[in-house]
Amino acid sequence: MGEALVMAETGNVVTAAAPTGHWMHNLDPVALDLGFFEIRWYSLAYLAGIILGYIYLLRLIKKPGAPMARRHADDFVFYVTLGIILGGRLGYVLFYKPMDYIADPIAILRLWDGGMSFHGGLIGSALAVLYLVKKNGLSFLRVSDYALMCTPFGLLFGRLANFVNGELWGHPTTVSWAVRFQEPPGGQVWGPPRHPSQLYEAALEGVLLFLVLWLLFTFTRARWKPGLLTGVFLIGYGVSRFAVEYFRVPDDHLQGLAAQSGLSMGQWLCVPMLLLGLYLIFTARGRDPIVVGAGGAIEAPPPDDDEYESQPDRK
Repeated sequence: MGEALVMAETGNVVTAAAPTGHWMHNLDPVALDLGFFEIRWYSLAYLAGIILGYIYLLRLIKKPGAPMARRHADDFVFYVTLGIILGGRLGYVLFYKPMDYIADPIAILRLWDGGMSFHGGLIGSALAVLYLVKKNGLSFLRVSDYALMCTPFGLLFGRLANFVNGELWGHPTTVSWAVRFQEPPGGQVWGPPRHPSQLYEAALEGVLLFLVLWLLFTFTRARWKPGLLTGVFLIGYGVSRFAVEYFRVPDDHLQGLAAQSGLSMGQWLCVPMLLLGLYLIFTARGRDPIVVGAGGAIEAPPPDDDEYESQPDRK
C-alpha cells in the first residue's frame, strides 16, 4: 500500500505535509458507472445481504425444528426487505436528523443521499415478521430466531460498504492499522490517521456474531427454545455496537448528546436491545416450541430430544 500524505487546505489550495506510513483511503464508492446511472457498493451490499440471508434461511428450515415452511420463507424475504428499507430510512430520520427532515420532508425520499439506521431497520423487520406470523399462525419468537440467524450477512456487507464509502470513521489514533480518510467523504483533505471502526463492526457484528449463532444453532438445543437465539443476537449486537462506539466519531449533529450524556446515540439505542436480549434469554426455557412441517402443517415438538435429532433433515 502506498505512503499516505497529511493534507491541509488553504483557500482553494491543497498542500501536502510530511508522508506517513498509514494507508490513505482511496476506494471508489461507485462499483459501476454507466454515465447515466451509477451502481454503488452500498446498494450491492444490501442486495448481497438479502440474497445470502435468504439462501441461508432456506438451509436452516431444512433442519429439524423449523418454525416455518418454504412458502413462508418466500413471503418472509419480501416482507423483511420492505421492513429493512422503510424501517431503516424512517429510523434514521427519527433517531438522527428529525429536525432536518421536518424542514425538508421530501428529502426523506432521497435514499441515494444516504442515511439508514440499523435500529430502525430492525424495528421494521420485526413488524414485517409480526405481519407474517399473524397471517400464517406461526410463532413470532421462533421465526425471529431464524430471521436473526441470517442478519449478520447484511451487517457484514453494510459495514464493509461504509468503509468503502469512507464514512462513519473512528477517532484519531496512532495504531499501525489506522487509515486516513478524505474529510468530508469525497473531499480533497486527508484527515489524521483514524480507527477503521467500520471494519471493527464488520468483524464483530458480522463475522463473530454469525459464528456464535451458528454454533448455538448447530451444536445446542437453542433453536428449540423460542426467543433464545433472538436474545443472543440482541446481546451480541448490542455489546459489539456499544463497544465500537467508543472508537467511532459520533455524527456531527449528535456530538453534543455524546458530550453531555457520555453515551452516543448508537449506544443509547443499544440499551433497550440489551435489556430485551437479557429478558428473552432468561425466559426462553419456559416457552413451548412450535414446529412447522415441510408441508406447512403445525406439528408438536418431539418428546425425546435425542430421538428427534437422529431424524434426517426435512427435504
